Amino acid sequence: MSQQDNFSEIEASRAQKITDLRQQGLEPYPPRAERSHTNAEAIAAFEAVENAEQADPIEATLVGRIRSLRDMGKIIFAHIEDGYASIQLFLRANELGEERLSFFRDHYDLGDFVQASGSLFRTRTGEISLQVTDFTMLAKAISPLPAAKDEEVDGEIVRHAALTDPETRYRQRYADLAVNPEVREVFRMRAGIVRALRAFLDQHDFLEVETPVLQSIYGGAAARPFVTHHNQLDQDLYLRISFELYLKRLLVGGIERVYEIGRDFRNEGVSRKHNPEFTMLEFYAAYMDYQQVMDFTEEMLAFTAREVLGGTKLSYQGHQIDMGVDWPRLPLGEAIAEFSGIDINQHSEANDLAQAMRAKGYEADLKETRGKLIDDLIGSQVEPRLIQPTFMYDYPREISPLAKASLEDAKIVERFEGFMGGFEICNAFSELNDPLDQEARFQEMGRAYEADSDEHHPMDEDYLRALRYGMPPAGGFGLGIDRLTMLFTDRASIREVILFPHLRQREE
Repeated sequence: MSQQDNFSEIEASRAQKITDLRQQGLEPYPPRAERSHTNAEAIAAFEAVENAEQADPIEATLVGRIRSLRDMGKIIFAHIEDGYASIQLFLRANELGEERLSFFRDHYDLGDFVQASGSLFRTRTGEISLQVTDFTMLAKAISPLPAAKDEEVDGEIVRHAALTDPETRYRQRYADLAVNPEVREVFRMRAGIVRALRAFLDQHDFLEVETPVLQSIYGGAAARPFVTHHNQLDQDLYLRISFELYLKRLLVGGIERVYEIGRDFRNEGVSRKHNPEFTMLEFYAAYMDYQQVMDFTEEMLAFTAREVLGGTKLSYQGHQIDMGVDWPRLPLGEAIAEFSGIDINQHSEANDLAQAMRAKGYEADLKETRGKLIDDLIGSQVEPRLIQPTFMYDYPREISPLAKASLEDAKIVERFEGFMGGFEICNAFSELNDPLDQEARFQEMGRAYEADSDEHHPMDEDYLRALRYGMPPAGGFGLGIDRLTMLFTDRASIREVILFPHLRQREE
């Protein structure tokens, strides 16, 4: 069955216009276009000379998608939108002739990409417009965009977008971007966030690198991996769940400051904060500890906010957040006690902690490890209450197999997580660099968790070999780019800030 068999009446009519154009020797999808100015540049150029006494008319060739059409008989008004701005086209029989004006009327529709040449002027209603002397089709849109219409109200174009259903928007992001300009701004801001983070790290002498996405042993986090198979090698491989173990190998190799920005993949549940593939920043710095990384994080995120937002304050889901202040630092045990009413230091055994949680009305699986129960308390009772930027530090050893133990208490590790807007955005350690301790941690994790558990961390012999050569003391850090973008753009769901989020497959 061909596409045309499923065309609606409107699509069939537009497809016929493609045939008509080609019969007239005109290609509706030409290989090249010309453009002298973006629409924004054209408007700025006209405004710059508008009041000059002897300024020459500004000639321009502009391109864009037709967003509105208004046929006045001898005159057609159309707004075209490129990636920068919208501008009005003024097509009049006096300049084009009746035949050319009728040709435009008969062959051009909303959504088509066009190229138009002429001179800029301001209409009697005050709108800067292009008085068109020539035009050509750049791409014929067969399907109309899912937008009701663009309406002119008091000289301004008001867009009434019909594409508001979230799932349709995510499945057809191309249409979402085309009809909802504010969505394009989300992803421009996302790109700005990445640029700012990269600039900050580059300024602080970090080296950006790339590490393997396909790994023979996954590690660096507690998560279930995706498994694939290499046919030539007849070997199962894993999509990485973290960059950590490879980046720390580089510390062994003498690269003292290193970072990577890229995709991780975790075969776990989806939620407003989770997507199976997501973008992370990880950096590792020799001779830093987790306290110094806290200071560095404050500085880096305040810099990023200033670069992207123009200041350190933002609004997220009705909360005013200031990233320019010193972040409160809460010991994990104290934070859990404050927000849940449970002193985890009084419950050293998993079953005992689970019973205490149940006594408070919290869900607790009696078969879970103590570390997993503590993690559940953080997620359900502490995290949602941390709206302002906050560090929570000193985590239990059993849920932090790659972090260095505290000198004061061997059951605690030098780890912190950063929270904002009611969710975690970053995670950091004083990195464990004792190869014997690291091997014991891997073995301990292997005993505590089943092989198919999300918390299971496999033994990585090559990483242990690297540590035996000696790794300097170091601070490591991971930041979720998607979650930071949620905060900066005031979006409640991670799917709003990922161009093509994963969705359950459905029949077309």
